[in-house]
Amino acid sequence: MNQPSNCHIVVLISGSGSNLQALIDASTSSNFKISTVISNNQEAYGLRRAEKYNIPVRIINHRAFKTREDFDLALRKAIDEINPNLIVLAGFMRILGSNFVSYFAGRILNIHPSLLPKYPGINTHQRVLDDGGQEHGVTVHFVTEALDGGPIIAQEKVSVLDKDTSSILAARVLEKEHIIYPKVVTWFAAGRLHMRGSQAILDNELLPPTGVPMKYETIP
Repeated sequence: MNQPSNCHIVVLISGSGSNLQALIDASTSSNFKISTVISNNQEAYGLRRAEKYNIPVRIINHRAFKTREDFDLALRKAIDEINPNLIVLAGFMRILGSNFVSYFAGRILNIHPSLLPKYPGINTHQRVLDDGGQEHGVTVHFVTEALDGGPIIAQEKVSVLDKDTSSILAARVLEKEHIIYPKVVTWFAAGRLHMRGSQAILDNELLPPTGVPMKYETIP
């Protein structure tokens, strides 16, 4: 189903919000609008980024809830009030439960700093270096109940260099994140991208396990 010409998104953050900034920058001349930024961390610098652009913010502190399920329910209710077309996880450091994910199925995107299915979870840059990997990168995928295991939409690769440290490699991957994430959001906002069952569909074509094929690389 095609999305409105101005697709409304909610961005969930926990920290500095550099991917949020990339989305804010892209939204000024694109087909999506950031309706609200929600954080589980009241100290998240990303909240200041949002406020600078007069984007409404909400804080839902996970520590205020007895259980993960209670937090998920409060977050779900807050998002329902906003009624966005899409939920975008941008450095959101909470694992969302199965009830939350199934409720918003096909409407949640995540960005992960590795070439999934390699290196799900945390500390991906150091793990690549420890393994002597020659290739690293970033993945955008739909969120499912499997941790970092939803259908892959797009990936960008970087070479691992001899001089790389974890922080140097992370910075190079982050540059790719800032390019790839807004692009994928624009695909969804244009009604070109959706999830069917456990598969990602772009322009009515089933995407391969590694996401967007070569022919799409130059699509704005």
